[in-house]
Amino acid sequence: MLTLVLLPVPLVVAAALPATFTGGGTRRWFGGRAESQRAEAQAAKDAAAAAFYELDTAQRDLRISIETITAVDDSPAARRVVSDFAELGRRIDDVSHRYITAVDAHDLDRDGLDTASATAARTELTQAKDELIRTKQDLDRFSQGLGPVLDKAETQLARVAPSVERARQALRAASDGLDTARESGLGADDLAARLAALAPELTKLNEGAGRHGVPETLQRAELVAREAEAVRAEAERLPQQAAEIDHRLVSMRTRAEALTTRAGQVAPILSELRRRFTAACWQDLQNVPEHAAESVRQAEQKLKEAQTARDAQRWPDATSHLSTARALLNSTDDAVSAAGERLRRLNAVAKDPQQEIERTRFAIRDAQRLAMADRQTPDPRHAQPLDDSVARLNRAIAALEGVHPDYWHFLTETDAVRQMVTRVVSQIREDRGTPH
Repeated sequence: MLTLVLLPVPLVVAAALPATFTGGGTRRWFGGRAESQRAEAQAAKDAAAAAFYELDTAQRDLRISIETITAVDDSPAARRVVSDFAELGRRIDDVSHRYITAVDAHDLDRDGLDTASATAARTELTQAKDELIRTKQDLDRFSQGLGPVLDKAETQLARVAPSVERARQALRAASDGLDTARESGLGADDLAARLAALAPELTKLNEGAGRHGVPETLQRAELVAREAEAVRAEAERLPQQAAEIDHRLVSMRTRAEALTTRAGQVAPILSELRRRFTAACWQDLQNVPEHAAESVRQAEQKLKEAQTARDAQRWPDATSHLSTARALLNSTDDAVSAAGERLRRLNAVAKDPQQEIERTRFAIRDAQRLAMADRQTPDPRHAQPLDDSVARLNRAIAALEGVHPDYWHFLTETDAVRQMVTRVVSQIREDRGTPH
């Protein structure tokens, strides 16, 4: 048989019992509704917090994109994007401030929260959430519109690292090229100075695009790479350039010696020309020996200056002196050769002028046949110069009948006639559209 043991009822519970379990079944209507409103307000607060977090995260992510655009692009479109983002930022600050104010204004955890306070908190927090969501939607639309500007900026930004690395590699290659040149005994001081001048630019490249901007960094990297590559190429070519200059020095000294010998042979040639032909045939050559000797002397002086520049490794100066020496030797060679060629041609025409005559007549007849091809009468523009050529040749031939014919005048006349005929032939072919 069970025995029931009656324990004393706690005073707190005993005090509550009449309120809860009275015969009439009364409830705590006020307390239950307040708790429900507290829960709804808390839910509104949590939803607003989530919206605030999403907006803040989206703004932070978008700020990275804006900073990318700002670093790369200074176009009107980019400046407009930055301005619009700043305006959005001010809106975000406003709605965020209202959200934080609403949160701070309502303590949902305090005891005795009444229904009116909970309802007011839910309303304000819901409004704050809705504003946060609308602003986030506007921010998303703005972000979607950044596509072209952002793509362009990111493309340029992606070029920075490879461009800077190419510049650094070019500098290393240039430095290695200089070391190689110096190992072969070449100072390359001018190239070393050019390379050293790039050091400040390298420092700026190392400081990064964040400090100097993406466009400036790309331009600087291209400049450094280009200049360093030029230094490397010149350094690699230095041994070959030195060898070429040495070879040219030897070759031109030999040529100068040969021209000195040949210039000494002009005097006998002039003597024979004076003895056998009229003055008109040789008087323009009588100063050749003196001019040749002076030109050779000047060339030899330039060769000495070129050697001095080469020993000092002043390559541009050495090249310039060699070019001057070559020009002097070329003019001397032409003058000395002209004397010998003059005697040869005069001897040939004095012995048999008919060969020169037939050569010129053949050129005229050939041009006349071309002028008459597919025509009943020649074009006056072609016929007249050819007729003049025939008359000029006849006058030159008649001049040979004197006691002391001017053979050189005869030769210059036949040369002039053939040149005129050549011009007429070219004109005929050009008019007819046929190749020369």
